[in-house]
Amino acid sequence: MPTILGLEGSANKIGVGILRDGQVLSNPRRTYCPPPGQGFLPRETAVHHQGVILTVLREALDQAQLTPQDIDAIAYTKGPGMGAPLVSVAVVARTISQLWHKPIIGVNHCIGHIEMGRLITGAENPTVLYVSGGNTQIIAYAQQRYRIFGETIDIAVGNCLDRFARVLKLSNDPSPGYNIEQAAQQGSKFLPLPYVVKGMDVSFSGILSYIEEKAEKLMASGEYTPEDLCFSLQENVFAMLVETTERAMAHCGSQEVLIVGGVGCNLRLQEMMAIMCRERQAKVFATDMRFCIDNGAMIAQAGYEMFKCGMVTDWEHTTITQRYRTDEVLVKWRE
Repeated sequence: MPTILGLEGSANKIGVGILRDGQVLSNPRRTYCPPPGQGFLPRETAVHHQGVILTVLREALDQAQLTPQDIDAIAYTKGPGMGAPLVSVAVVARTISQLWHKPIIGVNHCIGHIEMGRLITGAENPTVLYVSGGNTQIIAYAQQRYRIFGETIDIAVGNCLDRFARVLKLSNDPSPGYNIEQAAQQGSKFLPLPYVVKGMDVSFSGILSYIEEKAEKLMASGEYTPEDLCFSLQENVFAMLVETTERAMAHCGSQEVLIVGGVGCNLRLQEMMAIMCRERQAKVFATDMRFCIDNGAMIAQAGYEMFKCGMVTDWEHTTITQRYRTDEVLVKWRE
């Protein structure tokens, strides 16, 4: 049973996880939090990761009570993600791979989320809704690929929520999306917003522009509270995601939905998806914050699946790619 160490750092989380045969031995992480009203920029995020990655690596080994000799391979996030943070983590992965004389595996970030979700929930062959700060995709497995059935044609749903949190000057701690979710629970008055579904694809940038433009005036007049606006935005964009996921399920004849990615922690999204699944006699699967938010263990789990079927990355290809599509990866480990 191979023991895999995974390093993740594609956005503002830096994580190191160690996994052996489906068992998470350790999974520490740190989050870069810019001040309220600001997003995280690539350079500052990379500097943060560089400052803490060796501490997190040491924590992961200590928590798992392992030494480098016990590790069989190093997995790292090859992409997609922000260039500078990805590079800072890839450099560490390459360095310890050489120092410890271990094979190295470049993992697709999204496939890390999917394989971790499948492992934790036990979902067998689900339609996957992958929702995060940088990605929004509806995915189903067919013929050794994770096929993208629908996706955002502009910004990701997490990015849409995060940017509206900035307009409202909500804290980035623990995450702007979480704070939007908490505010939305206090809101009740619905503001009609554009609803942009184009076939299987969705678009969020126009909705964001619309609510950004109106927010100040609506709040100043007392017509809507900030909580009402958070509630309205969430209900609107989640309804779009549930609709397109249901269409993909109908197309594939699927009776399972797996929600992965940072926005997948949102309990309202899980609740809306569960209502749709009940109507179809289907099941919804989701994980909690330990595993749906970017973490090292998910990269270790995808690396574990790849390692078992001989998918090790050649040294000259241990680079990063910011645009690494989910359907580019040959999924050798599934029938």
